Amino acid sequence: MFICVFCASSQKIDRKYLDLARDVGTELARRGHALVSGGAIVSCMGEVARAVRDGGGHTVGVIPQVLVDIEIADTDSGELIVTGDMRERKGLMDARSDAFLVLPGGIGTLEELFEIWTSRVLGIHERPLVVLDPWGLYAPLRRLVDGMYEQGFTRPNVFDAISWTTTVEEAFDLLERPAAHLRPTAEEIGES
Repeated sequence: MFICVFCASSQKIDRKYLDLARDVGTELARRGHALVSGGAIVSCMGEVARAVRDGGGHTVGVIPQVLVDIEIADTDSGELIVTGDMRERKGLMDARSDAFLVLPGGIGTLEELFEIWTSRVLGIHERPLVVLDPWGLYAPLRRLVDGMYEQGFTRPNVFDAISWTTTVEEAFDLLERPAAHLRPTAEEIGES
């Protein structure tokens, strides 16, 4: 499987997040999967990619030219695809991926999570989406979505479209399991 990992590029984060990213890359390679990433060598992105390669796995990095220009591209990537902009980058990452794993990250990671999650809820794709959150960074987000559901802004399948876990092993078990079939009706789409 080609597993897309969305994660932090910040270099100001606690070391535990970098260690988590390395553990994810190690497990990804151990299970025989390939990595699709944002193509940067910094922070968690770089840790995941290096760990995959250290384990003998294949990496595909997709990065916009503007980030290549500031010299953060993962030039050791098995495949490094340079795009014109961020939208093209996300589209190619999506197209190359069989499943999605979200690690703790900032607003860019959230934006990627929401796009994949929304398209999953709408039935545009049926690939697994898993959030690995050992320290509860996304707990406020989960409460927000619960509140949105209670207020009628989302439908019940918003919860069926995503899996949450706190361990690397469970995250990969969930990624390797077929995702639930979600096909909303026109009425359901109009409700949210």
